[in-house]
Amino acid sequence: MSVIYTPEMVKVKDICSCIEEFAPLSWQESWDNCGLLVGNPHQMVGNILLTIDVTEAVVAEAVELQAQMIISHHPLILSGIKQLTGSTDTQRAISLAIKHDIAIYAAHTCMDVAPDGVSHRMAAKLGLAHLQVLSPQGSGLQKLVTFIPAGHFGQVQRAVFEAGAGHIGKYDMCGYSVEGKGTFRALDNARPFVGRHGTQHTESEIRFETVFPSYLSRQIVTALINSHPYEEPAYDLYALQNTDARVGLGVVGVLPAPMSELHFLEKLKKTFSVPVIRHTRLKGKEILRVALCGGSGSTLVTNAIRQKADVFVTADCKYHQFAAAEENILVADIGHFESEQFTKEIFYDIIIQKFPTFALQFSKINTNPINYL
Repeated sequence: MSVIYTPEMVKVKDICSCIEEFAPLSWQESWDNCGLLVGNPHQMVGNILLTIDVTEAVVAEAVELQAQMIISHHPLILSGIKQLTGSTDTQRAISLAIKHDIAIYAAHTCMDVAPDGVSHRMAAKLGLAHLQVLSPQGSGLQKLVTFIPAGHFGQVQRAVFEAGAGHIGKYDMCGYSVEGKGTFRALDNARPFVGRHGTQHTESEIRFETVFPSYLSRQIVTALINSHPYEEPAYDLYALQNTDARVGLGVVGVLPAPMSELHFLEKLKKTFSVPVIRHTRLKGKEILRVALCGGSGSTLVTNAIRQKADVFVTADCKYHQFAAAEENILVADIGHFESEQFTKEIFYDIIIQKFPTFALQFSKINTNPINYL
């Protein structure tokens, strides 16, 4: 079977990088397995199949469509694979993908916490506005402190900001600077930008500090070194305990107008094509402020209550979680697959924005393991 060549073909690693700029792998949970799971990162691809889960049927669909790569939300390989004998659907899917040179990539919990990720897409489908992250992620920020000669401050600051530093909430180019004096002495083998060998030099410098996500550390430092005039620019990196308000699980927002509980549940059924919604007792209150979390977000019900939400939409709620929440908030369980179904659209938007002529297709295989009678 000949390969379909599209107007634009790129390497697998370029597609991976594109997605990881949006949802860095460092954001995934420790138990998760995101990233390139099967395939050669240098393989050329021009036709990609987008799916929520990878099954043998999905890989067979990719073969039929002559796709060279599959991008999924849930990882095909989550626990260890000790043999490939074809005894499970996962093993058969891996073997079939290898046989047909199909790369497989997954973006799971890193996509769950990404700005404009899974829960944000759910909120967009419901028309929510004034979104805030329901449970911000902590320990993901660093601070850069460096010292720049006054005449070169603008170029270094601009380079560091362009590399991704300086974002705080809804603001960018955030930094702090103060003037001071820096001293140094160039040794024999140095090539000083200012000053003389063997003599202590004093230079008017500006102390500059700014924050950035930890996953950008390498490119921030590279931008600093490449733009700084000194042979050996001095800089410090500090790990911060701050939470990043842009990154985390779930969102909370408001509807365009209040609606009854029953009307809202009917809107959920229609929007997410849900045959059944499990929910707590209706109390006859209006719904305006909505909290939601794609996938298994039942542990965030207390966050939703704290954010004064009228309803919390998620999946995989247990009996006692329904009972505990009943007096405080309406909880609606719409199903795991149903809550995450629009993640394929996020993948599409990420890739098509960078590669406008790329061939992307949505899987037509229903991989939801749960059926309703």
